[in-house]
Amino acid sequence: MKGNLVLRKIRSTDCKKISQSFQEQGWDKPISQYEKYIELQQKGERDIIIAELNQKFAGYLTIKWKSDYIPFRTQNIPEIVDFNVLKKYQRLGIGTSLMDEAEKRIKKISEYAGIGFGIYKDYGAAQILYINRGYKPDGNGLVKNSIPLKYGEIITVDDSVVFCLTKKLQENG
Repeated sequence: MKGNLVLRKIRSTDCKKISQSFQEQGWDKPISQYEKYIELQQKGERDIIIAELNQKFAGYLTIKWKSDYIPFRTQNIPEIVDFNVLKKYQRLGIGTSLMDEAEKRIKKISEYAGIGFGIYKDYGAAQILYINRGYKPDGNGLVKNSIPLKYGEIITVDDSVVFCLTKKLQENG
């Protein structure tokens, strides 16, 4: 990666900039989403980590300390949720840096990190990244809206359908 990468907490001045950055690449991520994240961060419910490359917004992820997904919640496994790097900044190591930081924070309170990924092609890069980082299926199959699906259920494949993984975090990160 060429340049200066900074990882930091989200600030109220970021909300509009983040929303506009995603809008420029055709993604609908409203300002209100990031205003809500600031509120959740202030309450201690989530950590929102912003990545800036050369002082330009490049991506972010959030750590949800108490997952909505019951298998993670009952085992006190924090979940990495809503992980995005702008397309123009992908394949530069920014996602890896964000994941390294998230895992370092999670390791302070849990020996496991959880994550879910969408099951269609748009999530291909994320699927490969998580597997390469050592995340393994949690054994509950496909999940829709935080509830494992049952045999025979008919669903629409969208962003609410995910495959959940966990990783045992090592002492060094």
